[in-house]
Amino acid sequence: MNREEKNQLIDSLAERLVDNNNIYLADISELNADHTSELRRLCFKMNIELLVVKNTLLKKAMEKTDKDFRSLSETLKGPTSLMISDTGNAPAKLIQLFRKTHDRPVLKGAFIDEAIFVGDDQLEILANIKSREELIGEVISLLQSPVKNVIGALQAAGQDLSGILKTLAEKKA
Repeated sequence: MNREEKNQLIDSLAERLVDNNNIYLADISELNADHTSELRRLCFKMNIELLVVKNTLLKKAMEKTDKDFRSLSETLKGPTSLMISDTGNAPAKLIQLFRKTHDRPVLKGAFIDEAIFVGDDQLEILANIKSREELIGEVISLLQSPVKNVIGALQAAGQDLSGILKTLAEKKA
């Protein structure tokens, strides 16, 4: 690969890093061809982009962005794969699922909405991060709860009032 091709690749990686807020770095080395294909198919199903990149090129791409990747650039030793997703917890869930039957991928680090997580011990935390859609659903249900309580109280009061009126009507008769 000549210098111009490397620069184009660095620019392309930098653009992907800027455009995405959910970036995982993992080590998928030691997976054989069949297991690697299985991982790629699973990534495709879960809408996760998987790229194998050279550490030096990725480090240069990280330096070209405005994002603070300093802590992550320290993890760029050995084979590195880049996982990019629209959902913050999807790659972590994929790694957990895949590791039920395999010993890889190993999480090196993740960049989730400006927060940096370093090390494979962070996998459980990352898998439990709620997605944007889950958070919106929780907010909506919290907003609906007081409205439901008011409507329930009004309906109960109406039933109480009708019960009182019915009792009074029966007493007169």
